[in-house]
Amino acid sequence: MGRMGLMKFEHFASGSSGNFYILENEISKILIECGIPFRKIQEAVNFRLYEFDGCLVSHAHLDHCKAHVEVMKSGIDLYMSQETKEKLNANGHRAKVFQDRKVFNVGGFNVFAFPTQHDIEGSYGFLIKSRISRESLLYITDTYYSKYTFKGVTMIAVECNYNDELLKQNIDDGVIHEGRIKRIKMSHFSLNHLIDFLNACDLSEVSVIYLLHLSNQNADEKFIKEEVQKATGRVVEIC
Repeated sequence: MGRMGLMKFEHFASGSSGNFYILENEISKILIECGIPFRKIQEAVNFRLYEFDGCLVSHAHLDHCKAHVEVMKSGIDLYMSQETKEKLNANGHRAKVFQDRKVFNVGGFNVFAFPTQHDIEGSYGFLIKSRISRESLLYITDTYYSKYTFKGVTMIAVECNYNDELLKQNIDDGVIHEGRIKRIKMSHFSLNHLIDFLNACDLSEVSVIYLLHLSNQNADEKFIKEEVQKATGRVVEIC
């Protein structure tokens, strides 16, 4: 959990088995992803889903949208790309399509959606700005690089799926089949690529960096945390 001023980011699940986060400020709460069983989401919010103004879904892989039907049935608008809507066959007035690189409003937040580089069409990251303060969260996951850099952000939640040395060792040891390498490297952020991305951004206002979606097999948490802290000089938290 992290707090800066009026904005709070909470992480409940992160990784290939499911992703679910909450962002809130003084006037609003939103869900980010709904990739865990709906019952777990209900428990995480103390069965108070009626307090939430919407749910952002980055793409159509089930570890990010597993509970999308139940979330909409509970009365929460689901915001997604057109490609994701089609892949999920999401219908009804709760299924909201955002426009590419256009700002839209969800409760007490303004959201800018930008495309990410994943292995499924319609995958997006989000720059989420509070409407009542200067605080903002950059959320970017399931991408092997970013075409965009950012400034003026106060919190970053970003994927760091693997470190190259451990991935190579796992291939050499036969833990990971070599055939999986292309998919991993063309759909997820490595530690090296993440550090390059962070160094290209203006981190002067960033208070904390949350690292998401670490691989169980290919990520050394301690090493990754230390390397990102060393490269950025910022507080780093593993989700």
